[in-house]
Amino acid sequence: MTYAFTKTIDMPFDAAIAHVTDALKAKGFGVLTMIDVKATMKAKLDKDMAPYTILGACNPGFAYKALQAEALIGTMLPCNVVVRQMDDGRIEVAAVDPAASMQAIDNPALAAIAGDVQTMLEDMVAGL
Repeated sequence: MTYAFTKTIDMPFDAAIAHVTDALKAKGFGVLTMIDVKATMKAKLDKDMAPYTILGACNPGFAYKALQAEALIGTMLPCNVVVRQMDDGRIEVAAVDPAASMQAIDNPALAAIAGDVQTMLEDMVAGL
C-alpha cells in the first residue's frame, strides 16, 4: 500500500499553493498550517533547496468524528499535503493516505472514517 496520492501539475509554485488550497476547500478541508520547508532549512541549517511547502489540511467534521472514535488520534492530525517544485520546474502535489497511516490503530470506527477521508483526498489530488 502506498502512503500518498501524487500528481504533477504545470504552474508556478505560488499559484500551485493557491490551487491546492482551493481544491482542498472544495472538498471541505481548511488549511490549518503552512510550513515553508525551503525557508526553514535556509534559516536553521543555511541549506538551499527547491520550493517545498507542507499544508496541514483538516476537515473539521471528520476530525471531530475521528477524535470521538480514538482520543489520541490528534497525534496523527492534520492530513499533510506537500507541494514541491521538482528539478524540471513542474510541481508535484502529494497528499497523505490516511487509511495507510492509520493501519496501526486497531479501531474499526476509525478505519471507516479514514476510508472516507482517503477518498476525498484521493479525489482532490486526481482533480488537480
